[in-house]
Amino acid sequence: MMKLALIAILVLPLAVFGQNDKVLTFADAVKIGLENNIRLKQTQNELEANQAEKYAGMASLGPTARMTGSLGRRDGNSFNQQEGRVVNGKLDFMDGSLRTGMTLFSGFSRLNAYRQSSAQVESQAHLIKRTQQDVITDISNQYLQCLLDKEFLAINEQNLSTQEKQLDQLMAQVDAGSVAKVDQINQEFQVKNAELLVLRSRITLRNDKAILAELLQIDPAVTFEIEIPNLDINEIDMASYDLDELYTLASSNRSDLLQTQKLELVSKYALKSVRGTYLPSLDAFFNYGSAYNLLVGTPDSVARDFDQQFFTDNVFKTYGLSLNIPIFNGFSTRSRVVRSRVNYENAVLNTQSLSLTVKSDVLRAWQSFQDAMLNYQASQAQLDAAKLSFDLQKESFELGASDFVAYTQANRDYLNAQASFAQSRYTMLFQDILLQYAVGTLKFEDIPQ
Repeated sequence: MMKLALIAILVLPLAVFGQNDKVLTFADAVKIGLENNIRLKQTQNELEANQAEKYAGMASLGPTARMTGSLGRRDGNSFNQQEGRVVNGKLDFMDGSLRTGMTLFSGFSRLNAYRQSSAQVESQAHLIKRTQQDVITDISNQYLQCLLDKEFLAINEQNLSTQEKQLDQLMAQVDAGSVAKVDQINQEFQVKNAELLVLRSRITLRNDKAILAELLQIDPAVTFEIEIPNLDINEIDMASYDLDELYTLASSNRSDLLQTQKLELVSKYALKSVRGTYLPSLDAFFNYGSAYNLLVGTPDSVARDFDQQFFTDNVFKTYGLSLNIPIFNGFSTRSRVVRSRVNYENAVLNTQSLSLTVKSDVLRAWQSFQDAMLNYQASQAQLDAAKLSFDLQKESFELGASDFVAYTQANRDYLNAQASFAQSRYTMLFQDILLQYAVGTLKFEDIPQ
C-alpha cells in the first residue's frame, strides 16, 4: 500500500498537468518561463539586497545609538568613589551607559555613499526588466521553432499521404499494363523518402519541445501540445516603424542602456564618496551612564543602596565634538581614489559603447524586419506558383502527357515552397518580437494570445 501511495503521489501531478495544460499556448509558455526562470529570480533577489543597502545608507546620515553594560567582581585594590580612597577587598560592580553620536561633516562621503546605493537599486531594476525581455525573447524563439517543426511535420505528413495515394494509382495502372513497372519502383522510393522526412520531422519536433521544456523549467517528460498564436501577419504595418523614431524610442527604453547609465552614476558617487575621506570629519557625541559598587565583607557594603548609587551618586554625562583630521595613512586613500576614478572612467566608456550598440541593434532589427516582410511576400508568391505547377504536372502525368521525372521535380518544388513559406511566416512573427526587443519596448502584454 505504501508503494502504491508513493506512486500515486508522483504520478498524479503529471497526470493533472497533462489533463489541464495539454495545450501550451504562446502566452502561457512565456508566462511560465517568467515565473520559473532562475536568472530572473536571482536578479530579483539581488534587488532586495540592494534595497537593504540603500536603507542602510539613508540611516547612516542620521544619529547612532547603543547601550553598553557590564557586571563583575574585582578582587584587590580598588577606588571607592563614595569615600574617595583606595580600599582592599572584593568589589562587586555593575555599570551601564547609553552612547549616541552623529556625524556632522565627513566630506559628504556618507551622502554620496547613499546616492551610490540608491543608483544601484535603480540599475538593478533596469537589469530585471531587461532580463525579463531576454527570457521572453528566448522562449519566443524556441516556441516559434517548435511551431515551425510542427508545420514541417504536417507538410511532410501531407506529402507522405499524397505519395502513398500516387503509389496506389501507379500499382493499379501497372496491373492494367498502362504504366511501366519502373514508374512504380520510382514511386515506392518517393514514398520511403517521404516516410524518412516524416520521421526526421518528428524527432526534430520532439527535441525542440524538450529544449522548450528546459527553458520553461518544467518536467521534459510531461507531454504537451503547442498551438499557433492568434496573429494576422497582414495586420503588421511596416509604415508604423520609422527608423529615426525607433532610435529615439530605444535611447529612452532600452533597459540595458539605462542600467549602464545608472552604473555610471554608481561609479561617480563612489568616487565622490572616497574623495570625501581626504577631508576632516566632525562628529557630535553624548554619553549617559552610571555604576553601582558593593565592597563585599566590610561595613561599606550597606553604606549606600543601589538606587542611591546608580540613579543619583554615580550618574555621569559626557558630550562634545570630535574632530578627525587625516594626515597620513600610507597612501591607502589615494589608492582607493585611483581605483574608483578608473572604475568611473570605464563606466563612462561602457555607456558610450552600449549607446552605439543599441543603435546598431535597432538598425539591424529594422532591416531584418523589412527583409522578413519581403521574404514572406516572395515565398507566398513562390508557393502559389509551385502549387499551380504541381497541379498541372500531376494532371499531365496522370494523363500520360509528361514523364515521372517532371512530376517528381514539381512535387519536390511544391514541398520546398511550402517549407519556405512556413519558415518565412514564423520568421516574420519572430522578427516583430526582435524589433520590439531591440527597441526595448517588449513586454508580456505584447505576446500574441
